[in-house]
Amino acid sequence: MVFSQKPSLNQINQMGKNNMPGFLGIVFTEIGDDHLTATMPVDERTKQPMGLLHGGANVVLAETLGSVAASLTIDMNKQACVGLEINANHLKGVKSGLVTGTTTPIHLGKSTQVWEIKIKNEQGQLCCISRITLAILDKK
Repeated sequence: MVFSQKPSLNQINQMGKNNMPGFLGIVFTEIGDDHLTATMPVDERTKQPMGLLHGGANVVLAETLGSVAASLTIDMNKQACVGLEINANHLKGVKSGLVTGTTTPIHLGKSTQVWEIKIKNEQGQLCCISRITLAILDKK
């Protein structure tokens, strides 16, 4: 297992209650030994004016998944994870329903981590693929 701690899904979902994940309806649904999964609705909060899932919403889901997953691998009393870089390739438009993102680690170093995030539509089709690099900082 890559996670040093494994809180309940309810605990993770409560962390996002009054900030961006909560506002966009992001819900964590699964914690595995090496992955974290969450859903996000495609609705008025997450669509762009043409009626498609906004690319920025995909990036918010990806950043949320990668950052939370990275945080679960460290001692959060001593360290913090901060994003250094994120990219996203938007591969397929989504007009409605839920998208599901799953993140897995590519690199778990002492000072940086890299996570891949795959976002799929309800038919299981890949809609977006993203990669986030995070710095692991010691708290002072």
